[in-house]
Amino acid sequence: MTASPFKVALVTGAGTGIGRATAIALLKAGYRVALTGRNIDKLQATLEGLDDLADNALAIASNVRDPASVEAVFSEIRNHWGRLDLLFNNAGTGAPPLPLEELSYEHWQATLETNLSGAFLCTQQAFRIMREQTPMGGRIINNGSISATAPRPNSAPYTASKHGMTGLTKATSLDGRKYNIACGQIDIGNAATEMAAPMARGIPQANGEIAVEPTMDVEHVAQAVLHMAELPLESNVQFMTIMATKMPFIGRG
Repeated sequence: MTASPFKVALVTGAGTGIGRATAIALLKAGYRVALTGRNIDKLQATLEGLDDLADNALAIASNVRDPASVEAVFSEIRNHWGRLDLLFNNAGTGAPPLPLEELSYEHWQATLETNLSGAFLCTQQAFRIMREQTPMGGRIINNGSISATAPRPNSAPYTASKHGMTGLTKATSLDGRKYNIACGQIDIGNAATEMAAPMARGIPQANGEIAVEPTMDVEHVAQAVLHMAELPLESNVQFMTIMATKMPFIGRG
């Protein structure tokens, strides 16, 4: 694979929320962007209204829990653009907010397989492209979430998956050095997306109360990811936290 006049990015979970906003920000910054997710209609909706910029995008339906599906996505990117400069591991899901002892094993398994195993499978495929291309290397950014640091009530599967993501980020950073692959993690708190909609109505707090929580514009998250992505490979934001300023995270609420 040879050098390219443009950078190529892959965004997982690009049909909604943070993934959608980030894919659009990358397109506007001049990237060629592959968008992937389970619902092709949502991926195509991400590209609506972007006019000529949509010509620089590739929408690919996939399931990050399926190794063959993940491999097919990266093969299509390689065939279409010949390289990959950025992977944003963003695809994620959560389990129902049930007491830990009432969660089914299926809920646990689905969350870990999507959030953590999916990121691993994508990272593995990204390594295989980035180590062979010219110039060698690239960048991987993982969506860690503030749940990588502190849990919400009744969130054991999601919290465990995001703590695991931190370990994957560190391991990827170390193992990627020999291939000039940088890896960082962005921990996001209360971006105003579909997933965060319940916060406007009130959600459980650690002390058992129900409280409305402040949110922030998801575009701020997209710009933060873009900042991480645009650094030269000699530099890396290892961990970044971006959050709604007044959300109950710092301190005790």
